[in-house]
Amino acid sequence: MLEDIGMGNRLQRGRNYARKGQVISLDVDAGSVTALVQGSRPKPYRVRIGITAHGKQEWAKLEHALADNAWYAAKLLAGEMPDDIEDVFEGQGLSLFPAAADQLSMDCSCPDWEVPCKHLAAAFYLLAEAFDDDPFTILAWRGREREDLLANLQAARSDGPPAADRAEQTGPPLTDCLDSYFVLQAEIPTTGPALTSSTSLLDQLPQMDLAVRGQPLIELLRPAYAALGKEPPH
Repeated sequence: MLEDIGMGNRLQRGRNYARKGQVISLDVDAGSVTALVQGSRPKPYRVRIGITAHGKQEWAKLEHALADNAWYAAKLLAGEMPDDIEDVFEGQGLSLFPAAADQLSMDCSCPDWEVPCKHLAAAFYLLAEAFDDDPFTILAWRGREREDLLANLQAARSDGPPAADRAEQTGPPLTDCLDSYFVLQAEIPTTGPALTSSTSLLDQLPQMDLAVRGQPLIELLRPAYAALGKEPPH
């Protein structure tokens, strides 16, 4: 897929970085892949690869389409990814994999102006391996974690509400509690800010080599700050 969108040669550049273990971390979340890649400088570079995650309504349609097909549902609930699952996405007017490079947002904190740089290419290379090792990772990148997908498929197969929505339906309907909706349910405790010494600000100052007549400046200021913190006479 990455070669089809024109990153084949650049992936080769990132392979050496990835094989040397210079990708310190790689995290996949909805719509975002973040990585730390060790380059030539002591501080690792921050890499981000973004994609549009499908929304709740889009995933509801996808899950119903998957649940309606016994073959897809059985494979997924068994922890396997159907080879032609992309057809289900296309049937809903959606895509699973990006079709072009401009569908991805890429950013790296390195000074290299080329996009993708070798740090991004290294992250792409490991991301492709992650998709091979666990194809559910691509679904998580598109906005649906494996556990949520499987729970929602089971709910759809049993004509129940999506698992993610069940907690929202445990309370009474809003129409049944409008009379008490704006009523104070309990006393709200009143709390004030924690009391601190008036000299605590001095303790937060960095160490400084500044003295007056042999005494550190902070210690000279301490009596004045202590006096400011005292309550004025009534």
